[in-house]
Amino acid sequence: MNRKSQSSANDDPVGRADCEHVDEDDDSNSDSSEYILRENEVKNAWDTLYLPDSDQLLFFSRNREVDLSAIHPNQVQIFKLWQIYIGNFDPLMKVTHTPTLQARIVDAAMDVANIEDPSLEALMFSIYTVAIFSLSQAECIKLFQMPREDLLARYQLGTKEALLNAGFLKTGNLECLTALHFYLMSVKPLTDPRSLSAILGVAIRIAQRMNIHDETANGKHQPLEAELRRRLWWSLVLFDARISEMTEFRLGLLLPTWDCKTPSNVSDFDLRPEMKTPPEVSNITSEALFAVVRSELGDFLRHSSYHLDFINPALKPIAKRGNELDTLERSIEGKYLQKCDPQNPLHYMTIWWARGQIAKYRFIKQLSECSKSTKPAQLTDAQRDAGFSYALTMLECDSKLMTSKAVMGYRWLVYLNFPFPAYVHVVQDLRRRPLGEHAQVAWEIMSENCAVRFMDIENRDNPMERKGNAFFKIFAGIVLQAWSAREAALAGSSAMELPPLVVTQIKSRLADMDGVTPEAGAIHNLGPAFSTAMDISPSYSIGTSSSMDANQDMFMMNMQPQMGFGTTAWGWPTGTYHQMLGNGW
Repeated sequence: MNRKSQSSANDDPVGRADCEHVDEDDDSNSDSSEYILRENEVKNAWDTLYLPDSDQLLFFSRNREVDLSAIHPNQVQIFKLWQIYIGNFDPLMKVTHTPTLQARIVDAAMDVANIEDPSLEALMFSIYTVAIFSLSQAECIKLFQMPREDLLARYQLGTKEALLNAGFLKTGNLECLTALHFYLMSVKPLTDPRSLSAILGVAIRIAQRMNIHDETANGKHQPLEAELRRRLWWSLVLFDARISEMTEFRLGLLLPTWDCKTPSNVSDFDLRPEMKTPPEVSNITSEALFAVVRSELGDFLRHSSYHLDFINPALKPIAKRGNELDTLERSIEGKYLQKCDPQNPLHYMTIWWARGQIAKYRFIKQLSECSKSTKPAQLTDAQRDAGFSYALTMLECDSKLMTSKAVMGYRWLVYLNFPFPAYVHVVQDLRRRPLGEHAQVAWEIMSENCAVRFMDIENRDNPMERKGNAFFKIFAGIVLQAWSAREAALAGSSAMELPPLVVTQIKSRLADMDGVTPEAGAIHNLGPAFSTAMDISPSYSIGTSSSMDANQDMFMMNMQPQMGFGTTAWGWPTGTYHQMLGNGW
């Protein structure tokens, strides 16, 4: 097997292929396939999906002075945006203190031309931005009589200019860093994740310079300030972890190398500026419930050996936890989820987000353990069923969040976390075991999730809804191949069945994207973006049994060395969880 460089080969114990070949000695029964999602094709898909000038969203430079007072909304709109922020965005983040900040915003709104604190002005613009970010296109038209993209562009410009006025690169101000964090979250859907990862690294470095990752430093501040520092650090790290999943998993900072405490389970009114001692932690749910649970889940993961297997194996000796997922689940359920009221939107969001994350952790752990103990062809049905079950649970929890109207204001965060690894794993298993005991249920679960994720025509502001989206075509391809395996297995029997909803919707969507009828051949409608990225032979016909026999296994992902992808198949066969990551999803 060719290598890009000797150093990269030595650095990777799993092994990596070059852009053209697979290991020649791979077992013919292994989970490998001729369908290789090559590095340049992933990058091409990114280049297609994201706007050509998206980097300008991140390049903080100015050619002329901007009058920020002209960009501020009027007073009525400022208060409206503030209410949207504290309703849709703040409950999930809790990095600002509503009682004290609200009074300052009201005062500043009275004379936006003379806001004395540049960090406060940057924070105000970032709040306008994320408030709009949390809304749908229809809501923006109804509330502000302007398209969502125009409102975002206006307030993102204001945020950038205000950050420059505040000297954000050398700041030691928590509100200025918070404004930068909000801005980076708002540009994520329109920005290539490689670019966003680089600029997010700047925010992380600023945070480290401010020592908000250091509990000793945090402890020297008043309780309110200390708590906001902890919450901001955890929010940055968890956002960084998500972006790292999409680009280079090993760059993430979800590691046991810092000691910042997780946020306290206290509400805003429990924290007062004059306090000298921290408030008593609530034994019931607080306003910070979601941020607390999300951070505790992240804290568990950063100390878990199976997480470090993928992100930084050298740190495993200092990992505090190993295989206590059952303990984590009991703790989260007992301390928090059992006390939640599902009728409360924040509680509902917390319940299903937490359960989905725990399923994801079990999924990662299963991949790690199987990769160490067993070759792909030797996996037992029980091992396969376990991973299959965890992946389906991830999809079910995602559907719970996507279908509930109660948490529509929180859906912006759900959009940022598409469960692509679960889909890859499920469809690979369905290709291998098309008539398995749980296959029918799996198709139903995928149908429900796909319907709410991709087929809602009102979500035009969702990047996945853009016409010609190359990543949607990749997603469609893996699902359609799994369905073809089931059709081939049922061929000649009396048990022929109608395609599930996910298949019919994908075919319809592809036909709409390409301007042809669904019957014209769904796999051909995938076009160059799919056939090139998946390396499909021109003679390949998805519907024939011979093609299925010749291509038993799932796609391979052959990425650049620094991305850490191995040469074996995408999914079951290895602990290379990197291969399961969305890369732009």
